[in-house]
Amino acid sequence: MADSIKGLKRTAYCAEFNMDNVGQEITVFGWVQRQRDLGNLIFIDLRDRSGIIQLSFNEKSDKEIFEKAKSARTEWVVAAKGVVAERESKNKEIPTGDIEVMVNDFRIVSVAQTPPFEVEKSEGVGDDVTLKYRYLELRNEKLTKNILMRHKIAKIARDYFYDNDFIEIETPMMIKSTPEGARDYVVPSRVHNGKFYALPQSPQIYKQLTMIAGFDRYVQLARCFRDEDLRADRQPEFTQIDLEMSFVDCDDIMDMAEGFIVKLMKETLGVDIASPIARMTFDEAMNKYGSDKPDTRFDMLIEDISDWADKTDFIVFKNAIADGGAVKAIVAKGGAAKYSRKKIDKLTEHAKGIGAKGLAYIRWADAEPNCSFNKFLKEGELDALLNQLGAEQGDAVFIVSDKTRKALSIMGALRLIVAKELGMIPENKWNYLWITEMPFFELDEDTNEWVAAHHPFTMPMEDSIQYLDTDKSKVKAQAFDLVLNGCELSSGSMRITDTKLQTKMFELLGMEQEEIDAKFGFLVDDYHYASPPHGGMGIGLDRLAMLICGAGSLRDVVAFPKVQNASELMSGAPSYIDGVQLDELGIALLEKKDENE
Repeated sequence: MADSIKGLKRTAYCAEFNMDNVGQEITVFGWVQRQRDLGNLIFIDLRDRSGIIQLSFNEKSDKEIFEKAKSARTEWVVAAKGVVAERESKNKEIPTGDIEVMVNDFRIVSVAQTPPFEVEKSEGVGDDVTLKYRYLELRNEKLTKNILMRHKIAKIARDYFYDNDFIEIETPMMIKSTPEGARDYVVPSRVHNGKFYALPQSPQIYKQLTMIAGFDRYVQLARCFRDEDLRADRQPEFTQIDLEMSFVDCDDIMDMAEGFIVKLMKETLGVDIASPIARMTFDEAMNKYGSDKPDTRFDMLIEDISDWADKTDFIVFKNAIADGGAVKAIVAKGGAAKYSRKKIDKLTEHAKGIGAKGLAYIRWADAEPNCSFNKFLKEGELDALLNQLGAEQGDAVFIVSDKTRKALSIMGALRLIVAKELGMIPENKWNYLWITEMPFFELDEDTNEWVAAHHPFTMPMEDSIQYLDTDKSKVKAQAFDLVLNGCELSSGSMRITDTKLQTKMFELLGMEQEEIDAKFGFLVDDYHYASPPHGGMGIGLDRLAMLICGAGSLRDVVAFPKVQNASELMSGAPSYIDGVQLDELGIALLEKKDENE
């Protein structure tokens, strides 16, 4: 039978004690991480959410207490009361390593079965096991710290925005389905048979309505849902620090967000972030880094060598340029030693896997550079290129030719791969960056049609509106992204508040008036009752926590994550529901035919 904790009250968490507490009697609760039985001495590492403290038992201990300590096993829940003493054998690996508790009252509160894996070494166990027993894995010190850090980030966010006069307003979790770029998760209605709610991809429409309602500054730690393929930095449900402001422009919103970032980094990591945060236009980011979320912690910028390439006899380059494309290059300083021919072949296969037709290269390991297309060059042309690029002996140069946008995208991806392989990316460096002057439309190269690059409520730049019907490539959005070390944390924009312009935007998206009225009529109607100029942004709390914690995946900062097929291994979600529920909802399931039949 388990012992009661009646009469015991926790003094503090395990890791909160130090040498200043020596001689004090304390009470601690927690889980047994390890028990060491040395015969006449027993030590127990007691763990709670704060960390570990050592419990000590010896021949002077009460016999019953000593026997209980002897029986204690990993992951049992126990309570201990005793006097803090200085340890003879100190452990510099933990904050409480200078002290121990000489136990005079020990209780076994709950007995555990042998766990399916060792909690403190769960990193080496497969996801199929750890995620099935996620509540055990969360006891791991690293994951516990991540969840506590996520909590701290959320608290700092609330404190900061509350102090700046923002009002926290909860928006509905069951809403009308509206197009926002990804598939909706839908919820059938029992009362309104045949109709469905959608789980919000974002609170976008509702937070705009709070501005029209006059609340002026809105904030919410909003739960969002998107039915899309998962990856390391994406979950089907996520949280964003969502805000909206009235009577502002883009600079005001960005300045407000910067204040939060500066406070956050100081209070979580003790890091001072320079303000104002650097800004870069979308076009500059794409041309220099091949990405709209560039990692600026290292150089190796993309160079345009189209003018040089067009003068050569290399038909691959010339054809790309003739088709309106470009030839792009990166110089991997000191890369010749790393990139043997075998390694270059592997990099070429990777480039082809992301859409490249091939990968040209120059490897300058010896006195004379080895160029993969040298036979197509006239005398002096290779030297001219190396001089233009600033390449030296010991360097490697990689070149891609294609449609300009595609070539840039490929080179941007290769830039990151090469930098990682050469160890060029510094640790503990926090490069925040604003991306501005975003394109309003983007060209779908498969259909050769212009499609919206943002949600339909994004305000175009005033001097771009004239090009909406004539040249969509010239239309810029009053939109901006916040990037950290190559990871997009946030998107924001000013919103359309003019009924005619909003209707125009819907029409440009290919929507008929009937569809506009059905999906967005209530929002367009609200504009008739006067809307203040407003805008906002949503900062990804999960991604922010992932980066601050140095985690490799969102799973490491989410308490109960989904796996790649969007299932949750612990609870077994999603699951079938019974026929009674289906009948109430008016839903009939179609039998899925076996693909092998």
